[in-house]
Amino acid sequence: MSSLDHIYRARFDDRRRAQKAAIWRVLARYLQRYIATDKPALDVACDSGDFIRNVEASERWATDVRDVSAGLPPDVRFVQADGLELASHLPAGHFGTVLISNYLEHLPNGEAVIEQLRVVRALLAVDGQVVIVQPNIRLVGGRYWDFVDHHVALTERSLEEAANAAGLRTTKLVTRFLPYTTSSRVPRHPLLVRLYLAIPLAWWLLGKQTLYVGRRA
Repeated sequence: MSSLDHIYRARFDDRRRAQKAAIWRVLARYLQRYIATDKPALDVACDSGDFIRNVEASERWATDVRDVSAGLPPDVRFVQADGLELASHLPAGHFGTVLISNYLEHLPNGEAVIEQLRVVRALLAVDGQVVIVQPNIRLVGGRYWDFVDHHVALTERSLEEAANAAGLRTTKLVTRFLPYTTSSRVPRHPLLVRLYLAIPLAWWLLGKQTLYVGRRA
């Protein structure tokens, strides 16, 4: 078992994984508005696949550096690969939407973030979009470093700057979107999560993660 597997198993026990999955069923439906149903969608660094399993697309693909294929739905095409090397594993210009959740902070430095977004841009079809949900260190503060695998500190401004440098054009930027973690002060029952998403004022009170949507320029 890799060190990442040890870390994630300790971080998310069965109860927390089930809780996280229930929240993402609601979140993914909300984010579906940015995902083309008639084009393929790709979830980069998918982990347990909570994002990709809950969206509609003509094809559903997922990648991770670990082999997590056993936990994914049978129709999801899984490719085990490092995110920075996806250009050599996936078809260029194929995806209508690329999904990224809580991943960029794990890259080694800012240049790697830009390079990852360049790789994403190359995978997008013309006019395709990337949807990113990302912890914002300006809002989280020192808690950002509570996780040993966090390496890059990003705000909404540095995230947008990296995306622009990679050739993406911002179409939506919500600085305060979600609480930092599923253990944060956020309603966890699906009905309450839907209510939270319907009241942007609650985002300003509890939001510590940023939502970024960018189009291939």
